[in-house]
Amino acid sequence: MYKNLSRKYRPQTFQSMVGQEAIVATLKNAIKLGHIAPAYLFCGSRGTGKTTLARLFAKALNCHTLVEELEPCNACPSCLEIMQGRSLDVHEIDGASNRGIDDIRQINDTIGYSTAGSKHKIYIIDEVHMLTKEAFNALLKTLEEPPANVKFFFATTEPHKVLATIMSRCQRFELKRLMPDQIVCKLLSIAEDLKIEVEKQALELIAYVAEGGLRDAESIFDQLLCYGEKSITYESAAQILGITPPHFYFKLDEAIEKESFSAAFELSHALFSSGRELSTFLEGLLEHFRIYLLLQKHIPLQIYLHPEAEIHYNKKVPFFSEEYLLYILDYLTGWIKEANKTPFKRLTLELILLHLIRSKHRISLPMLIRRLEDLVSGQAASSSPPPLTVVSPPKPLPTPEAEMPSPAPPLDPPQEKPQSHYDTILRFAAVELEGILKK
Repeated sequence: MYKNLSRKYRPQTFQSMVGQEAIVATLKNAIKLGHIAPAYLFCGSRGTGKTTLARLFAKALNCHTLVEELEPCNACPSCLEIMQGRSLDVHEIDGASNRGIDDIRQINDTIGYSTAGSKHKIYIIDEVHMLTKEAFNALLKTLEEPPANVKFFFATTEPHKVLATIMSRCQRFELKRLMPDQIVCKLLSIAEDLKIEVEKQALELIAYVAEGGLRDAESIFDQLLCYGEKSITYESAAQILGITPPHFYFKLDEAIEKESFSAAFELSHALFSSGRELSTFLEGLLEHFRIYLLLQKHIPLQIYLHPEAEIHYNKKVPFFSEEYLLYILDYLTGWIKEANKTPFKRLTLELILLHLIRSKHRISLPMLIRRLEDLVSGQAASSSPPPLTVVSPPKPLPTPEAEMPSPAPPLDPPQEKPQSHYDTILRFAAVELEGILKK
């Protein structure tokens, strides 16, 4: 019967665990010193090895002949039974489907029975946060004073949902996400064992998409094996994963630079013609501008970039200002939340792309305030005291000949007072502030 890669290559020793060295060392020392707690809580995101580590710990505790460095032998009856899932002393319970108080009462009723030949009776409860409050309360007394040979191993992706009274009775371990190079190394070893040719760039892409989850990476790799058979390339991996090609984003960069509004409609048509989802494209677009911001700040990317894409990013990074990138990231984050709700996806994408192109010269609120402050301070410095008033001598009395008034000179047409640059900027600032406040 076929086994998927995540099951076939599941670690069977502590040494084969990837990326959790500190936790493995702690558990080994607990076995060595005999300091075994009644309950352990393994937390972490999906695919980081929570249940696998609980099984390994259970094997090591019940192994009849531990080998070097306190590793389970994987050959004694206890180890074989745990590996095959038929051990009578190691019970794996799904917290999502056995979440009621009656299920926990059944555990409490059988917990005092002797083991079937192992050193410890171990209960592994996966997704323990799914238990009801009443079920958690039923566990409290058992966790506090369990029989000496009974141990509880809990695994959860949402530790904040576990009651504090339960958590205080457990030793808690936080499993971290795996680094991309650790995932690539593991996938390379699998490819060598299966005698499959695979480009390293494809593995780096898989590791990036998996987001630190080894099980996700192995599942994606398993999927690619069905497509590429004996050879896996970067292009085939990108096509299967539905990743938007980088040239889509680079065309948008060119449209922003040239202020080409027609490019927004062309990109939208090309995207929907290829059958890609709006939310997936926006997530890729968000990552696209994030890369520019990281390069601008000289921060390591820690993600995989194709060599050609890396050349483009380094070439175009001076074109985008920091304030523009921050504004775009904030704008796209808001739209990603709403992308799946709108029924007019093509129109929505066109409006988003048009806004990105139009907002290249947008003045942000902090910059606007800074410019106004500089302008006000500059006018205050250039203002001079009012001129002195000169009093003219009294005019002589008019003579009879001069009694007749002379004709008044023609009046000049009233001239419009020129509007100052300061008033213009104030009006512009009022419009901008009004738009920001309405948002």
